[in-house]
Amino acid sequence: MSEEKEHRVSRRQFLNYTLTGVGGFMAAGMLMPMIRFAIDPVLQSQGESELVPVMDVSEITTTPQSVNFPVDQVDGWYESTVDNQALIFKDENGDVHAFSSLCKHLGCGVSWASNPAYPDQFFCPCHGGRYYKDGRNVPGTPPTAGLDVYQQEIRDGKLYLGRAVPRGGV
Repeated sequence: MSEEKEHRVSRRQFLNYTLTGVGGFMAAGMLMPMIRFAIDPVLQSQGESELVPVMDVSEITTTPQSVNFPVDQVDGWYESTVDNQALIFKDENGDVHAFSSLCKHLGCGVSWASNPAYPDQFFCPCHGGRYYKDGRNVPGTPPTAGLDVYQQEIRDGKLYLGRAVPRGGV
């Protein structure tokens, strides 16, 4: 009879094992969605930036011009087409440049030579932000970084633009 007592689980041990098991399942049930939420963005593949045809290279001048182009955008499950705006021009060497038209200070619209006091600069009318023609911000003005640069490619005489990539500060 003493052998039977050794293999028996006491009421206290049974409750301890049961509550520990139930508590473990409950903790796992609460932690798994949190872990999935934290890890999921890392596991998702970054979509390649689709390049969109914007304009013929022959239409690009040395004076920056504002060009609107449509981009497909996915926000969660909602898909839409939005208009992006780029400031496009050729430099003295014939290289094409495409900058975002959004000011890095507060996101207002930037345009070329819109302030007569600064005829050779991009100007933001919201708070007087200024940028040189190469997209760098003018020191001492509100923006702390240069204009974002669009990914670009020239194929078959057309300019294709992708995402706007931020650049560093002054």
